[in-house]
Amino acid sequence: MFGKLMGPAGVAARGAVLLLFYLIALAAGALGAVWVFAVGGIAAIAGEFALARWSAPTVTLLEKVGLGRGYRQLTRDLSAVLLVVSAIRPGSVELTTILLLPAVTWVIAVFAGALNRMIDRRNPVSALVRNIDLGPMRSAPRPPEWAAGVAGERLAMVNMLLVPAAVLSAVWDDAAPMLAGGAAAVLAAAVAGGIVALTWLRGRGTGKSTVLPAVQKWLDSYRPEVALYFAGPAKDVYQANMWLAPTEALERRAVVLMRSREAFNELADTRLPVICVPAGVDFMNLELGSIRATMYAANVGANIHMLREPGMKHVFVGHGDSDKQASVNPYSKVYDEVWVAGLAGRERYARAGVGVLDADIVEIGRPQLAGVHTFGSESPDRPFTVLYAPTWEGWLDDDPYHTSLVLMGERIVRGLLASRPSLRLIYKPHPLTGTRSKEAKAVHERVVQLIGAAGGDVAATSLDGPRHRVVTGRVPALFDCFNQTDLLISDISSVVSDFVQSQRPYVVANPSGLPEDDFRRNFPTARGAYLLSRDCGELEKIVAVTRAGDDPMTEARRDLKVYLLGPDEPNSMDRFRQEIGRLCG
Repeated sequence: MFGKLMGPAGVAARGAVLLLFYLIALAAGALGAVWVFAVGGIAAIAGEFALARWSAPTVTLLEKVGLGRGYRQLTRDLSAVLLVVSAIRPGSVELTTILLLPAVTWVIAVFAGALNRMIDRRNPVSALVRNIDLGPMRSAPRPPEWAAGVAGERLAMVNMLLVPAAVLSAVWDDAAPMLAGGAAAVLAAAVAGGIVALTWLRGRGTGKSTVLPAVQKWLDSYRPEVALYFAGPAKDVYQANMWLAPTEALERRAVVLMRSREAFNELADTRLPVICVPAGVDFMNLELGSIRATMYAANVGANIHMLREPGMKHVFVGHGDSDKQASVNPYSKVYDEVWVAGLAGRERYARAGVGVLDADIVEIGRPQLAGVHTFGSESPDRPFTVLYAPTWEGWLDDDPYHTSLVLMGERIVRGLLASRPSLRLIYKPHPLTGTRSKEAKAVHERVVQLIGAAGGDVAATSLDGPRHRVVTGRVPALFDCFNQTDLLISDISSVVSDFVQSQRPYVVANPSGLPEDDFRRNFPTARGAYLLSRDCGELEKIVAVTRAGDDPMTEARRDLKVYLLGPDEPNSMDRFRQEIGRLCG
């Protein structure tokens, strides 16, 4: 039932259905209607677990309107007590015990939650590190993860035992099952609460965490020259990931500085030392005087905590050049320099007129592309491969043409799957696909179903073999997909700019129906592309032409590569090293 309700109305409807189950249980308990209570109570418990797993927005909505988990649990406990009282009329001693047992569970839960918060205050997570040896650390003991996780109102969930116990008591006309259920709930709560309490007692007198001072000591000894700074959320961590390998290859003392625990946990594997300091005050208290150059992969508000450091050069390196508006963000004025791939990036800022001075722009190429191979479509060890890599839906509600996925995605995928002779399709959507638009998410899911129905691997972690692939995880990486691709289909995005490095054919979707000359003039990255209109009528011919090797766009792509990514000599990695060296002195 819950899964069929979609959208904001569905979120409210799911919450209303859950509350209805609670009201049914409460009313049935007061009236002594045993089987109605059993249905309502069990449905309420099942609904809680279902919403927690599959509908977090509904849980959030209930919290916002003042009907949080604690109130719902108290309602369930009260309904169970009412059923027993109305059905069997227990004596005064039994009644007192029946009332007292759930209350004891709640008292244990409340005190366990309070003690767990006190333990957390003894162990503030001031910093997280990777690839750094901080030596022995002093910290207060912590309870096991499971005990800490249930401390507080979650612990009172054990009172759900009262629901079946109350039904049995009412059916048997005996308070014993209810007393046994209440005692079992108290015992379970006492075990978890006791572990938390003992942990709190063991940690009395423990001093403050020494993590942050140890991080500062490490910085003082290592004295990094270069920092890659990332303050974005976990969902955007791919923006930092693309700069890890080039930063490793600098052969200078470098460090990755992060601000989000979740993003820290999602950061790709790297040999670089990584430091995450979530709190702004803690981060600004670090002494970072040895750093001469800081690179920023994204424009986010928390960049200000690093930008305030006056003794270093602040460089915006971004996360890919494209013709999107985001590639010429006016915020870029705050940096000392803005690094772009090639002349296209410089001219893009000039056309936008957002205040970034031409003298502050440096063309370094794309050092990430060193591993992208340049070769033709002939490959004896795999079938002709098409990569469909649409961008995400973007932030603007009024831009239906930001991505081809919504208007054209299913048509593109159906056309490729129906191609004869058959080909291999790799579908790799943008990591943020569907995060803002439910329509984009729905189309993405249908595309995955189409590929799965055609025998494809819908959770691919490897590109080996002839099967179709859906790649949504970190591995295989986009550039690995490039090296398996004979023809790319994408949108106006940095994917196109990067793929030009391969010199292989690519298609840019034109869902708005803009005239071809205007489209190529407005979006220079499409100058070497085949264009695909909304009805995808050109798709079959494009696949046939590129597959046959008779490609009229070859020369245009060769010229475009220099314009977008700069000259081949010196190569991008050498230019990157040179510019970092210039800033580090």
